[in-house]
Amino acid sequence: MSARPAPARASERTPPQQLRLPLESHGVSEALVESACNAEAMRVLARWPDGVGSVLALSGPAGSGKSRLAAAWAERVGAMALHGAEAALIDPAELEGRPVLLDRAQDADDESLFHLINLAAAGGGALLLVSRDPPRAWPSALPDLRSRLDAIRAVAVEAPDDAVMAAILRTRFVERSITPSEDVIDYLVRRLDRSADAASRAVDRLDALHRPVTRALARLALDKDSSDASDGNPPPGAA
Repeated sequence: MSARPAPARASERTPPQQLRLPLESHGVSEALVESACNAEAMRVLARWPDGVGSVLALSGPAGSGKSRLAAAWAERVGAMALHGAEAALIDPAELEGRPVLLDRAQDADDESLFHLINLAAAGGGALLLVSRDPPRAWPSALPDLRSRLDAIRAVAVEAPDDAVMAAILRTRFVERSITPSEDVIDYLVRRLDRSADAASRAVDRLDALHRPVTRALARLALDKDSSDASDGNPPPGAA
């Protein structure tokens, strides 16, 4: 008598788009997609520090990917990464001669910014400042800092275009082992606000429905988001 075949495992019975695996935080190891919205910034960061100034500013709207570009640069050069007000807590001796990334740079106090800029210029280091606005638009009560901010070389990242939005969506879906068709990606790209956060929220909404991700489901999820927004309720992940 032949042996009874073993029952199918759950992973064999469940369509790939239905699997719900533990999520991992996305890091700078993700492929950075070059497009018109970020090409100049990627080109500059790929070769900086390049001897043309020891301080560089990277600016762009929320969700444009500027922090990811900066984190990739920091990983490449071994920079110490700081965020905003953390600049006031670090011992300057630890930064001498080292590349430094200061994200949310506009949140740092004037004195800390002044010392970081001077340290980068004098110690052979490099300082990458990341913020929504370029340094020339930052308020400053210190005349010496004002002149330094106005002189900083700046490069901008624009809001994600179609190619970058599609890449962000694909990455977020892959993190959840969901493989939507290209027409779903195209539909979402046309309908979503131009930011990485908007793409992540859309994928979160679709993942939470626990159904195969189709264009019809995408339409339903986005219509629900629009209805929630009109009623004053933020979509999931927007708080």
